[in-house]
Amino acid sequence: MFWYFVKLLILLPLVGGMAFGALWLWRKYQPGMMAGQGDRSLKLLEALPMGAFGKLAVVEFEGKKILLSVTRSRIEKIAEGDHVRLR
Repeated sequence: MFWYFVKLLILLPLVGGMAFGALWLWRKYQPGMMAGQGDRSLKLLEALPMGAFGKLAVVEFEGKKILLSVTRSRIEKIAEGDHVRLR
């Protein structure tokens, strides 16, 4: 019984640390948000969640910034041009 608790005290933090590390890596390197977008023609500059299912996104395409409204069922262009500012 003693060895069961020793293994539990060693393996429980190890498994918890691996789960935390996997979630941290997934959040850091999730598709579409990677920092290495330098040579792509379409770049996601910023995304802001708006409610449960929608978000606002600013993308850059051919030197123009485009503000998009993204929901589960559709994507709509809200504004286009250089007047779309980022903080």
